[in-house]
Amino acid sequence: MSSIDAAVLRLVADFVAARFPAAESVVLGGSSASGTTTPTSDLDLLLLGPEEMFAGDGSSLAATYEHEGRLVEVFAYTSASYRVWAEREVAGHRPVILVMLTEGVVLRGGAGIVQLHRWAAETLAAGPTLDQHALDLRRYMVSALLDDLTDATDPTEVAVLMAAMFEALAEFLLLAHGRWLGSGKWLVRRLHAWDADIARCLGEALVAGDRGALVDRAHSLLEPFGGPLQAGMVR
Repeated sequence: MSSIDAAVLRLVADFVAARFPAAESVVLGGSSASGTTTPTSDLDLLLLGPEEMFAGDGSSLAATYEHEGRLVEVFAYTSASYRVWAEREVAGHRPVILVMLTEGVVLRGGAGIVQLHRWAAETLAAGPTLDQHALDLRRYMVSALLDDLTDATDPTEVAVLMAAMFEALAEFLLLAHGRWLGSGKWLVRRLHAWDADIARCLGEALVAGDRGALVDRAHSLLEPFGGPLQAGMVR
């Protein structure tokens, strides 16, 4: 906690006291926890507590607030609803709130957070599960994008298809190797964490607009899995 700016700690304490006084556990995630924050970074907070935290009959909340000129992204749950939402994210292979709990900084630890932390860590360590048909379907989608990108002539279409190809291929590779997905910048970071060389090659081709390099690299990366998949695929 010593590496977190004192002003951030004060802001978080003031925000929680004002908006969520019943919160039992407060976890600071994102760039503020990792030490990569910028002047425009928002604050990501995971809050756990009783149903009294929520207005009405709710037991969970995902909302954005402004506090003292900073945006605060809040993910608030009871212990039970945290598990429900975390399991939904696991089913989609993008475990945002599991990562927040396991990699964030616990500023306030309430009852039950140790058990939830252990469960979250074990779930993340196990990796995503995907049956062969689901993986084949993703390879099919990459293959279809490869064809479209190869045939495209409109410059805007080429740019859009290259970005779509990068995303679809990155997701396929991560899942095929038992790695979790991410959205936006987090997809790029997870790809780098899995294989920095592959991430660099694909990224350089995308940034340079080098369609040929991206297509060639995609074909070589699909080869160990049987190459492009189209004919015979039942969706």
